[in-house]
Amino acid sequence: MTGGVTDQVLISIEPASGEELWRGPISDVDAAVSAARGAWAGWAALPLTTRIETMRAFANTVRRDAEALAELIAREAGKPLWEARTEVDAVVNKVDISVQAFAERTGKKKLDAGLNASAALRHKPHGVMAVLGPYNFPAHLPNGHIVPALIAGNAVVFKPSEKTPAVGEALVAAFHRAGVPEDVIQCVIGGPEQGKALVAHPGIDGVLFTGSAQAGIAINRKLASNPGKIVALEMGGNNPIVVIDTPRLDDAAALILQSAFTSAGQRCTAARRLIVKESLYDDLMATLIPHARKLMVGDPLGEPQPFMGPVIDNDTADRLMESFVALLTAGGRPLLHMRRTVPDLPYLSPGIIDVTDVPERPDIELFGPLLQVIRVPDLDAGIAEANNTRFGLSASLIGGTPDDYGRFWANIRAGIINWNSPTNGASSKAPFGGIGLSGNHRPAAYYAADYCAYPVASTEMDQPRATIMVGMRP
Repeated sequence: MTGGVTDQVLISIEPASGEELWRGPISDVDAAVSAARGAWAGWAALPLTTRIETMRAFANTVRRDAEALAELIAREAGKPLWEARTEVDAVVNKVDISVQAFAERTGKKKLDAGLNASAALRHKPHGVMAVLGPYNFPAHLPNGHIVPALIAGNAVVFKPSEKTPAVGEALVAAFHRAGVPEDVIQCVIGGPEQGKALVAHPGIDGVLFTGSAQAGIAINRKLASNPGKIVALEMGGNNPIVVIDTPRLDDAAALILQSAFTSAGQRCTAARRLIVKESLYDDLMATLIPHARKLMVGDPLGEPQPFMGPVIDNDTADRLMESFVALLTAGGRPLLHMRRTVPDLPYLSPGIIDVTDVPERPDIELFGPLLQVIRVPDLDAGIAEANNTRFGLSASLIGGTPDDYGRFWANIRAGIINWNSPTNGASSKAPFGGIGLSGNHRPAAYYAADYCAYPVASTEMDQPRATIMVGMRP
């Protein structure tokens, strides 16, 4: 069965089985925005403590229904149940993190002022925020925008990915059960047309987007002449993991596999390029390839649990296979062939290809379990190769000394830079974002509070007191 958007209905297909999982009517964007505009002032007028307690009630609601939500994520996004459970945990944990971030980054402050005046810094909500969510973390990533926006006093119109609408609908239902008014947080069901209408709608005060660079650039271009509408873009990466001298090859291999193939490579922070010091190459490949062959690809709900489930759909699997073949045709050398493991379903085995001799390596985000390997003579060449991208989200160095890492950290262009850790798995207690085509300098996670409210500086006196001291006629 084929999923997708018609004029009336959106159908979601379970990638692991190819069967219909969910269907629902296409939403009316104008009606949703109008309802949100009518509701947001009342929500913003509530005491901050009330909004926070409602978010804590949301966390408890998700916690009570955690297993059902995890199973829905596993079925609709195709990720193994063990991983879907960690996503639900992240949804719950986001509330306390957002409360702390709001207090730290947007709390009230008293400032110095003269002439018996007082000065203050406070923050106001923007109004109605559009949240556009991705399919790879259909609950956690949009929730990372929604919770801070609601705490700040905004209303939210959330359009989940057309590939994971059931999870989006379930997330919004949890907010409603927790006591958030229905018009304050709404779920808009639809495809690209509904997303474009939401972005361009004059009743939207901000657009919070997670997804591809192509879509993010289109949003940025559409709103370039409207500086009054805040835009926060998280757009993925062509992320490098650089390996230099280390005796711990098994550990290095595990970090590489975690970085490249967790979530079937469908993470914006996944390692796309493995950059290896030439002298270490043979020994590392002799360790990495056998480990990669052992990764289990299977049913997200199966037992024993697989490391990877399918990618999101057959079109995605076809494009990834075409990319693998294109790299071979351009001069790449296969180290581990990517294969379709189940006929007519989007299961892919990990693919690893040496592209050192490919003359013009494509600087694109291949969003799946495909790792490109590049050999370099030394760390400086590795840093130069790592920076050979328009993206700049995540980068890791494996091996080396503290001085090596200091040089790596100082010279790598990325928003997340790690040492002897995977490129993925970033903490929500830190800012999350990148540079170049990876974002527009509005990092999410802990810094989401920054784009969910705007600062207001005030100088205040209980009575008007002023004189003009210069330039007055007697």
